[in-house]
Amino acid sequence: MTDDARFEDAGARPLNLGAMDVEDLAVLSALAQDSVFPVSQMTWQPRRRRLALLLNRLRWEDRPTADRPPERVQSVLVIENVLGVGSQGIDRSDRDTVLSLLSVTFEPGPDASGNVLLTLAGDGALRARVEALEVTLKDVTRPYVAPSGKTPQHLV
Repeated sequence: MTDDARFEDAGARPLNLGAMDVEDLAVLSALAQDSVFPVSQMTWQPRRRRLALLLNRLRWEDRPTADRPPERVQSVLVIENVLGVGSQGIDRSDRDTVLSLLSVTFEPGPDASGNVLLTLAGDGALRARVEALEVTLKDVTRPYVAPSGKTPQHLV
């Protein structure tokens, strides 16, 4: 006789998520929360109408325990159908500045267009004006122990 499968037996699998509506984007945002990335890892490709960020994402889906410290993984966040990009509170000339992502939201406009808003810690923000909402989040490396050994603590 065989035993039922248990959640604990599952292996850690890389994320590969897509968001085509605000409900999907909320899930993606929760998993990308507290990701960190240097300014140098933001790429705006106007001809391809794409904004891409290489994030060091905290693995919220695999919460740490007393036996296992928090982990991060490098992930690529891609916003497609981008018509323009703007920023606030970010010195893009300082390529070593490390930014911390708080949320990814969508402000709808006419038809399917709107703005994908990336809110950053310290009052910074990125805005991608899009023709239609299409965002992906894909893990591209194996998880590694978070250098700080801690998960961020948020004030409620």
